[in-house]
Amino acid sequence: MTVDAHHHVWDLSVRDQDWIPEHSPLRRDFTLTGLEPQARAAGVTRTVLVQTVTVPEETPEFLALAAAHDLVAGVVGWTDLTRPDIADELARLRELPGGAHLKGIRHQVQGEPDPEWLLRPDVRRGLTALADAGLVYDLVVLPHQLPACAKAAETLPRLTFVLDHLGKPPIASAAREPWASALRALAARPNTAAKLSGLLTEADPASWTTADLRPYTDTALEAFGPDRLMFGSDWPVCTLAATYAEVLHTTAELTAGLSATERTAVYEGTATRVYDL
Repeated sequence: MTVDAHHHVWDLSVRDQDWIPEHSPLRRDFTLTGLEPQARAAGVTRTVLVQTVTVPEETPEFLALAAAHDLVAGVVGWTDLTRPDIADELARLRELPGGAHLKGIRHQVQGEPDPEWLLRPDVRRGLTALADAGLVYDLVVLPHQLPACAKAAETLPRLTFVLDHLGKPPIASAAREPWASALRALAARPNTAAKLSGLLTEADPASWTTADLRPYTDTALEAFGPDRLMFGSDWPVCTLAATYAEVLHTTAELTAGLSATERTAVYEGTATRVYDL
C-alpha cells in the first residue's frame, strides 16, 4: 500500500488558479476522477489533498471531496493564520462535512516578501493554535526561507512542520548550497518531516534525469531519515515533467538503496503517522 502525501485538484469553472500561466498545459480541470485510476493502478490506496489557492472557500470544498472519495484520507487546507479567531475557525472547519479529514494547514509562504514571515508574532499565534488543535503545518517555501522555518520549528516544539518539495532546491542549476546546509538545520529539529515531492519540476522539466535528482534526495535521506520522509506525487503539477506512473518509478529508483522497512516508511508509514491518516 502506498500513500501519496501531496497532490492537488482544481476546477477552473469554480475558480481561477491565478498562479498558472495563460498557455500552460495545467490550465484545465484536474479532478479526483482523473487521478483515481492512475493512483489505483500505481498501488496508491490513500492520498493527502493539498491546497492550491489562498481563499477560504477551497478548504470546505476539499473536505467535502474527502468525505465523498475514500481515496482522500487527509486534507491540508488554508485559513488565515493571522485572524484573531483562528482557534474558533479551525474548530468550525472540523465541524463541516468531511471535517475529520482536516489534517493540516499551509500558506504560500514562498510568495511572502518577508523571509521571516513565519516568525511574525501574529503568524506565530496562529501556528500555536494549530499545535493546540493537533494539526500539522505544511511549509511551501524557497531555499532562502528555510532558516526561518528552522527557527519556527525550534520555538514551537509542539507543532509538526512538514516541508513540501524539500524546500524547492535549485536542481536545474545543480547548485546545492546554501540549500543543503539550511535543510540539515531544519531536519535537526525533531518536530519536522519532509516530502519527496515536486522535484521533477525543480529540475529541467524537459530533460531531467534520475541522476539530476539523486544528490538532493540523498541529502534529504541523510538529514531526515526515512522515518521523517514521505512520498508525494505533486500531481498534476508533475505532469509538466512526467506521468503519475513515472513519478512513482523515479522515486522508487531514488529509494532503491533503502531496506524494505525504510521504503515502507517513505511510502506509507511516515505520512500515516504525521497526518494521522
